[in-house]
Amino acid sequence: MKSREATALRLLRSSADKSYDPDVDIDWDAPELPDKLFLPEELVTLYGTPLWETMTDQQKRDLGRYELAWITSQGIMAELGLMTMLVRVASMHDPTTSHVHYALTEVADECRHSTMFSRGLEAHTRPDDPDLPRPPRWMIRGARLMGALLPIGPLSWAGTLLVEDILDKLQRETMNDESIQPRVRMVNRIHVIEEARHMTYARDELTRSVERAGPVTLALTRLILGVLALTNPLLQMHPRVYKDVGLDPYEARRQALANPHRRQAMARHSERFVATMEEAGLIKGRVTTALWRRSDLTPRSA
Repeated sequence: MKSREATALRLLRSSADKSYDPDVDIDWDAPELPDKLFLPEELVTLYGTPLWETMTDQQKRDLGRYELAWITSQGIMAELGLMTMLVRVASMHDPTTSHVHYALTEVADECRHSTMFSRGLEAHTRPDDPDLPRPPRWMIRGARLMGALLPIGPLSWAGTLLVEDILDKLQRETMNDESIQPRVRMVNRIHVIEEARHMTYARDELTRSVERAGPVTLALTRLILGVLALTNPLLQMHPRVYKDVGLDPYEARRQALANPHRRQAMARHSERFVATMEEAGLIKGRVTTALWRRSDLTPRSA
């Protein structure tokens, strides 16, 4: 494994070479194109369900737009928690090191990403839209507390990758899809390019932290990660998005949870993350393995 300083220096050079300013690089005033979607239909949670067959084309399009808004809202919340953690990382090390310089560079990246996501929410919200769902207070407080209080170690870096890696795979599927709104594609492209550095940094720190961790810390990390993997879909679907397009929110959520198309997409987006956790030794043991196998992050046949 390369030294921490060597990795940080390489990432700093990449940041200098490939960084974007969303305020300049995205045309926020461009009109929405009526023939373009916000999410590919096969990535909308109800795609392929009996309820989907009863929906109008406009309902399907709006559901994709509302689900993208929900994903974006969660992304902003997660990045705020990550920035809190990175500031703590910077405060724990020599400020003259490349490791700290990169941590602060990533904070700057995440600030721009959060602003970009916020502007994206605003750009795709119409005057006649219902109040789109936002993360509840308990989730916001939980993210804030985890970013501020969770010990920097295997769980913090694995949790970072849980958010970043799965979102990255989804965005990679859509950034070159010409059926998607150009502005959405550009937001995704910027995030994918810059987030690749962030994931390299997190994977490197995950490996180091696992090597230093004791057996109790690793056992707790495996158990908590298994629970997060199992409960992940409950955070991905908000009943309000179904209500806002005129569906029964409870029946829609029930069908979405049972939807094999949604499960397959989630497992596909999670492949790299799951492989990273296996390589780090964070998916093993009877209980932990059972939790992962029952989750939507692995194929149900696994």
